[in-house]
Amino acid sequence: MSDGSNYLDPNRPDAVRLSVSDASALGEAALGRIGYGGDDGRIITDQLIDNSLCGYRFAGLPRILAIAREARPGTPAFPLMSYAKRPFPPSSTVATMSAMSRSIAAPKSRLPKRNRAGSPRSASTTAISAGAYYLERIVDAGLVGLHTASGSPHIVPPGATRPALGTNPIAFGFPSADGPVIFDIGTASLMWGEVLLAAETGEALPPGLAFDADGDPTQDGRAAARGGVSAFGGHKGYGLAFAIQALGLLAGAAIPRGRVQDYGFLFLVVDPGTLLPGNPFAEQMSQLGKAIQATPRRPGVEEIRIPSQRAFRERERRRAEGILVDAAVIAALKAL
Repeated sequence: MSDGSNYLDPNRPDAVRLSVSDASALGEAALGRIGYGGDDGRIITDQLIDNSLCGYRFAGLPRILAIAREARPGTPAFPLMSYAKRPFPPSSTVATMSAMSRSIAAPKSRLPKRNRAGSPRSASTTAISAGAYYLERIVDAGLVGLHTASGSPHIVPPGATRPALGTNPIAFGFPSADGPVIFDIGTASLMWGEVLLAAETGEALPPGLAFDADGDPTQDGRAAARGGVSAFGGHKGYGLAFAIQALGLLAGAAIPRGRVQDYGFLFLVVDPGTLLPGNPFAEQMSQLGKAIQATPRRPGVEEIRIPSQRAFRERERRRAEGILVDAAVIAALKAL
């Protein structure tokens, strides 16, 4: 490719290390071939590359393969439920980017001070990016944010044989005097992107977490892709996944196709200055982080980290060293 920075890694002979620019070019080209060209392709690729930079292997370029399977470019646009009602294309990333932008604008609007909380929402066809990406931009505007995303069924409820809930992530973002603090988790024991990646690479999934189409445990990615996965933490993760599915309904998930088990993306955004006189929140968040990190450590523990600290460090390192992409994924992207 362009700068000669791509090579097999001796520690991962099944992967190729790409520069950010070359990984972006690969992603945009693949998306263009399945109908997401121009700005749509650039917006989606930028988020997937950021996922890779932060160390989320399954949430990077492999997600394009999921888009190719699930999305239907060119179909009529679904409505984005927001302060300004206008249609957006059925790429959840593009729609969610718009909802996120309006979430930032709403708390800073001329609404009465007591009402300065924004909750734009969108419904679409496929979730493809980590909530942390959106929350970081909300936090950069000095706001506190909550983002939930319901999905089509992939989580198998305890005792069931078929999936009934999405993997349903939830993310929080907080401004701090030391930079953004983001916490982003999925409610599944395995994120669906991990299952799809295993289906492409042939890697075995961890035991006891995935199920085939008959509801029997499996470690085979392709079999799990036709079945589902468990929630994390037993009934606690299951209950949280259920609650996020309900918030998806609040976001309009059932509007496009009449399905209550579908995609819905909700943002709740608050200007902390409307709640705290003088807005000391960012400084207080910094103090909270430092207090936690100053907790006495067990022998052999180098540091106590706070959420997002590892991901932000990874991002800086990988910008310099490049991104590892599975060779099987690269071949599949080129074959789209």
